[in-house]
Amino acid sequence: MTPRTPLISAGLLVYRYVDCAEPRDVEVLIVHPGGPLWARKDDGAWSIPKGLVEPDEDHLPAARREFAEELGQNPPDGAVIALGEVRLKSGKRVVAFAVEGTLDVSDVVSNTFEMPWPPRSGRLQRFPEVDRAQWSTPDDARRKLNPAQAGLVDRLVDALRAETR
Repeated sequence: MTPRTPLISAGLLVYRYVDCAEPRDVEVLIVHPGGPLWARKDDGAWSIPKGLVEPDEDHLPAARREFAEELGQNPPDGAVIALGEVRLKSGKRVVAFAVEGTLDVSDVVSNTFEMPWPPRSGRLQRFPEVDRAQWSTPDDARRKLNPAQAGLVDRLVDALRAETR
């Protein structure tokens, strides 16, 4: 039996400066997964917009595609910061990039998925992949994000500090 290759997702961590151009004054865009399994979960449940990389697809175009699918808006253009890779408890690998931009979080329209709900009912219901998005300070984002993804915020802040030196 051959070992399974871990799934790879690519994501985009969008950031914006608030008040002045200092890394401590940055906010990041995070998303909450939709569907009944996540409805009452908050801290540790949020994510960066991300999704599976198709075979033979480059990571950055996949991250940009998934951003548009999950938020219903094109990702911002601009200089991209490679944030590297993290591994989730499930074994899935997430390759992430950051880009500066703005987005109206009240205008999020996500793609959807189907699942049987309620359990054992035999009925399929459709739910949004992302039910909401918000701008968060790095500290709030670290608390709300899936623990493996929280380190991406640290990498972004470190990269922004290095740019200002």
